[in-house]
Amino acid sequence: MSARTTRSGFVALAGRPNVGKSTLVNAIVGAKVAITSDRPQTTRRAIRGVLTDGDAQVVLVDLPGVQRPRDPLTARMAARVRQELEDADATLLVLNAEQGVGPGDRFIADTLASAPVPLTIAVNKLDRCSDDATVVELARAAELDLEADVFPVSARTGKGVRALAEHLKTLMPSGPFLFEHGTSTDQPLRVLLAELIREAVVRRTFQELPHAVEVVIDDIEEPRDALTVIRALIWVETASQQGIVIGKGGRMIKSIGVAARRELERELGHQVHLDLGVRVRRDWRADDALLDRLGIT
Repeated sequence: MSARTTRSGFVALAGRPNVGKSTLVNAIVGAKVAITSDRPQTTRRAIRGVLTDGDAQVVLVDLPGVQRPRDPLTARMAARVRQELEDADATLLVLNAEQGVGPGDRFIADTLASAPVPLTIAVNKLDRCSDDATVVELARAAELDLEADVFPVSARTGKGVRALAEHLKTLMPSGPFLFEHGTSTDQPLRVLLAELIREAVVRRTFQELPHAVEVVIDDIEEPRDALTVIRALIWVETASQQGIVIGKGGRMIKSIGVAARRELERELGHQVHLDLGVRVRRDWRADDALLDRLGIT
């Protein structure tokens, strides 16, 4: 009896900020492995989501949106994008149908055109477009003049996601699975929980705060079965930002805590007690040693 032949590999997602890469990764994997927001540049780390289906395993690398570095944090993000694209077995260019194909998309497409691995294009957010607009954007994606299959998808509704996933499976090289069955991400639990809290902060301070927020888990305890106590600090860079996160009478931090606890309980599958604090840590995005400790490499 012959051994089963398996396929596995990495697919790097590239695209401008806010095209929906994180939502698409979650939709393909079928689990929340990357936080999402309408705010550009929510993703800071290269997050791997794992799809194991039949004899194929696809490891999706959700990369930060391609942008010009402006500080040590975004320089690290840009370097991570370059490294992951070099190491991938296939690339997936994600376009935002709602915004249309623009100069930024063409710049990324030109960069990917020379990569020696298969390239696929996903035209995302079609749920926000009319049928006529969809036809136009699919045509513009084809006009990027890349040797790539184009898939219309809505990561939010799931439309077209299955067909895209099936296609990505065929691009994987033969080889053993890279992760055990049942694995959906390679993120350490502490990092995933911190990211879920940061998601709640970003979504509720969308207009007021720049990307000066980080969340650090100080302590995790399990005092009894089905209860986890999490103590976390929200870092900001100025006292005024601290005031925004806390809010008048503490209303904002309470709202953040309620939303974050709901996501934490969904992830852990039981009751969570969340203790949140807010601390000013000036210029943390420019502190290389601190970025190392945060795992933003």
